[in-house]
This record gives sequence, C-alpha cells and structure tokens, in this order.
Amino acid sequence: MPRIQAATLAEHRAAQHRALLDAARAILAETGRPPTLSGVAARGGLARPSVYQYFRSAEDLLVAMVEDVFPRWSERVAKAMDAAAGPGERVLAYVRANFELVAEGEHALATALAEVAPSDTVAEKTRAMHGQLLEPLVEALRDLGVDDASSTAEMVNAVVHAGSRMIESGAGPENVWECARALLEPFARDAG
Repeated sequence: MPRIQAATLAEHRAAQHRALLDAARAILAETGRPPTLSGVAARGGLARPSVYQYFRSAEDLLVAMVEDVFPRWSERVAKAMDAAAGPGERVLAYVRANFELVAEGEHALATALAEVAPSDTVAEKTRAMHGQLLEPLVEALRDLGVDDASSTAEMVNAVVHAGSRMIESGAGPENVWECARALLEPFARDAG
C-alpha cells in the first residue's frame, strides 16, 4: 500500500484525484485523444487498479475533466471582472480574460475535451458553463444601463469568439486584444 503523503486520508485522496486529473489533462493536451485509465495511472504514478478508486471508467474520468476545466475558466473570468473598477471596465476585463485563457491553451483543451467526451454530458456542461460565464457580463451591461443586456452580452461574446479564433490561428494575443478594445471601449464608455 502506498504511503499517504498528506496530513489526512481525505487530503491524500484529494491530492491523488488532482494529480490524476492533471495527468489526464496533460495527455489530452499532448495527444488530442481521450486519455486511457492506464495512461493516466502511469502519468499520475499509480497502479492502474488504483485509478478505479477515483474513476469508475474512462467515461467517468472524462466527465470529471469536464467538471474540472469549465468551472475554472468561469472562475478566472469572474475574478478578472471583479477586479475591474466599474461596469465598463468589467466588460473589457471579460474580453481580455477570455483572450488570455485562449492564448494559454485553455480553449484548445476545452475544445479537445468537448470532442472526446460523451456528447450529452459535454453539451450539458458546456451550456451551463457558457450560461454561468455570461452572467457577470450581463450584470455589468445592466449596470452600464444597456436595455437588452442579454442580447448585448451575446454580441460581446461574438467578439470574444472571433478573437479566440484569431489567437488560435496564430495572431498575437495583444494585437487581438487591442483590436477588441478599440472596438468595445467606446461602447463601454458611452453605453446607457
């Protein structure tokens, strides 16, 4: 039996779970293919049977990855928006934080995960994530006095999607951000 490397069994199990998710994430990022339980075990430093203490199946592992990746994205965007000075700055922070995540490869990982994970699960989780991600943007737009904040949030998100495609196609993230800022800053300043 392996030695526990934490103060409590619960902390040890949480650390092992995190290590296995990180191993699966690395495998997916490197290969673009679903990680196998044996590959995750080897990468995470566990025997394959030990992985079953954390994930019942390869599908269970993929669901856990979805539940790990998408909320972290939303949390990072929300944190950037919370640090912004006012509603207009929060809108711009939303765009910039999304571009930063794309530039760091998070969007490619989320896209690869969406392609390999069970479709119903991923579709449901993706819809929930996008809804959660848009909530602070809609709130910032309401605070700006925008009448139809939900539709406007979708339009701002269209800029994020276009910029994301540009970054993933090789455009410099700072150049993309400057273009988006030039487009959105007058709106964020004068809205309402």
